[in-house]
Amino acid sequence: MQSRLRTILLGTTLTFLGPVGALMAQAKDPVLGTWQLDLSKSKYDPGPPPKMLTLTYEAVGDGIKVTTKGADGQGKPIATEYTANYDGKDSPVTGETDYDAVSLKRVSPLSATITRKKNGKVVETVTRVVSADGNMLTVTVKGTNAKRQSVHDVAVYGR
Repeated sequence: MQSRLRTILLGTTLTFLGPVGALMAQAKDPVLGTWQLDLSKSKYDPGPPPKMLTLTYEAVGDGIKVTTKGADGQGKPIATEYTANYDGKDSPVTGETDYDAVSLKRVSPLSATITRKKNGKVVETVTRVVSADGNMLTVTVKGTNAKRQSVHDVAVYGR
């Protein structure tokens, strides 16, 4: 009798936990993790491109924390950071001269749009797309930088 009771309890537990686990796996944002810039596949207009760049995405509540580290075209350090939800509301950015706030919106499970602002004014729009296999990240930036130059960058990253 105890054996049968254990089997029933185990079956009931798995029946309830199985769908919860599946939902948690579906909820994981595919952009999470560390990405390295692949300069050979990227295009920066205007240049020069960064010498190296690493993006790290971490889950924080309903959103993400984004940390960027690397070296610009002249070898100067790059270090930016922000934490934002996918709710379209502005969140502050540290370490960046071209923009001081971002807002995020989910477009699909693999893509998002980011609006970058400086002093409340939109200066750049970004499209972020993770490949279906989860191994490539493409970040397309259009807008104007702090030097008032038109920007059209396509940065490709790998894990």
